[in-house]
Amino acid sequence: MPASPPPPPPARVLSGVQPSGASGSQHLGNYFGAIQQQIALQDELPGEVYYFIADYHALTTVHDGEALRANCHELAITYLALGLDPAKAALFRQSDVPEVAELAWLLASVTGMGLLERAHAYKDKVANGLKPSAGLFFYPVLMAADILLYDATLVPVGKDQLQHVEFAQDMATYFNQAFAGGADVLRRPEPRLSRTPLVPGLDGRKMSKSYGNSIPIFESGKRLRKLVGQIVTDSTELGQPLPFESCNVFALLRLVCAEDELAEIAGWYQAGAREGKPFGYGHAKQHLAAKLDALFAPARARREHLLAHPEEVDAALAAGAARARPVARATLERCRRACGLG
Repeated sequence: MPASPPPPPPARVLSGVQPSGASGSQHLGNYFGAIQQQIALQDELPGEVYYFIADYHALTTVHDGEALRANCHELAITYLALGLDPAKAALFRQSDVPEVAELAWLLASVTGMGLLERAHAYKDKVANGLKPSAGLFFYPVLMAADILLYDATLVPVGKDQLQHVEFAQDMATYFNQAFAGGADVLRRPEPRLSRTPLVPGLDGRKMSKSYGNSIPIFESGKRLRKLVGQIVTDSTELGQPLPFESCNVFALLRLVCAEDELAEIAGWYQAGAREGKPFGYGHAKQHLAAKLDALFAPARARREHLLAHPEEVDAALAAGAARARPVARATLERCRRACGLG
């Protein structure tokens, strides 16, 4: 019998999140679009999981040191409260592994400006009237360094972020060809696309802080019910069949309900009635608010504990950096040797 092929090497997952918002600013779009899947990967895949808080990247927009430190701390609390286990996944600040800045310079030495000029994020910001800094233009190089520094094999991204992984693949190839005759000094990463559909905001557009249409993850009680009540729906009257397939409320219910419960709710929509009583959008919103309140109640309690015990957050970040930095140093040393440095 022919020998069985060797098993694939364990995956190494890498993803980063910008600390761009103030306390409690992470919203349902962040959770269902990224955080939920990222945390699940710590149990799903054999291998290592690295998540960094991208404070170097945030410097292109945040110029207040105290605010940046607070935002980093808040983002770490969010991930820990929602279930990230520091024993399974390394969570750390990008700046606690400064080797990334040197690798970014090495990559910049072999990357053409034309590639960076094609970056969607850069072009969008310029088109919207933002005066670009050199840091904003250089952003994709630093992002590629983030990925390549840890020999990442899988990078969880949404479709709008796919280009960042493609750029990292290109830059790894450029570097390997320029300095190593094509040998794999830098490992080629692969994207892992999110399976979550678009998360609608209060106005039906993609949920985003910049649109002012978001629902914070940790909101609860009366404030949560008020926000959910603002979700845009059509003018179908109470008691009439509701078009659930195009309903923004139902789209959010899809994210928080089991299939059998969702089928039951779809029945209420189609009948315009629930248990013999008229059913309308207001009732659907009440149901959604109750589901969200209950879903995140344990995370809210965990968040309150972490807010009262910041030393636990600091310890988790320090432990994550201690795991990540030796990997980074080994990669950078390979690259330095290939370039003839040191």
